[in-house]
Amino acid sequence: MFFYVAKISWFLAQPSNALIILLVLGCVFALLRWRRPARLALAVSVLGLLVAGFSPLSNALLQPLEDRFPIPDPMPEHVDGIIMLGGGLETIVTTTRGIPALNEAGDRLTTFAELARRYPDARLVLSGGSGGLIYNDLDESGVAKSLLLGLGIDPGRLELESRSRDTYENAVFSRDMIQPKPGSVWLLVTSAFHMPRSVGCFRRAGFDVVAYATDYRTRGKEDRYRGFYSASDGLRRLDLVTREWAGLSVYALTGRIATFYPQP
Repeated sequence: MFFYVAKISWFLAQPSNALIILLVLGCVFALLRWRRPARLALAVSVLGLLVAGFSPLSNALLQPLEDRFPIPDPMPEHVDGIIMLGGGLETIVTTTRGIPALNEAGDRLTTFAELARRYPDARLVLSGGSGGLIYNDLDESGVAKSLLLGLGIDPGRLELESRSRDTYENAVFSRDMIQPKPGSVWLLVTSAFHMPRSVGCFRRAGFDVVAYATDYRTRGKEDRYRGFYSASDGLRRLDLVTREWAGLSVYALTGRIATFYPQP
């Protein structure tokens, strides 16, 4: 139930959709000659689209998330296993085209492949099922496996957790499958902006992991004041970062993470 409520709620709440819905409502109010609510709705929606599309707001919200868990320095000498969370593949496109299609988070797979070669004795776990609500979707771990095999990863090393549909299920189902031993070292690979919520979920599941972030979207603090030349880029990034902050809030309120903003 949580999965479906979250998907539907986010469709309505994400900034780009919400601002367009508000714009449409403003037009409807104008046709009904409800002048004051029409003016208010249209003004808020137009101003919101301008700020969201061109201002540095989304970068300012994204950068703290990305810098929360830096890459370990030095790296562990021994690693028992590496877990990669799903999110780097366009599984709907893959279903039609028949070949793995990467999205903006595709760095997760290349980073995972690099770490697999760096630690040749580590177990390799791909965590991610189907996150589709409308379309018949492939499970991400299966698609990721086919791509990694093409990159030369030994098929005998790859272990698939393909039931999870959200970050909390990633943590719980991975823990149940791996049964980590006390003191073992496991690297967690996911997008930098997604790392605080991911680590929080694994900690709540009783699985201590070492964060290895990838898929950075900002250069760091200098991007806090960098706007966008394309409104679509700004809106897409604001949707992304708003979803992550909202996810932290909802996960904290529902007990899926212990604290609102997990730290190293």
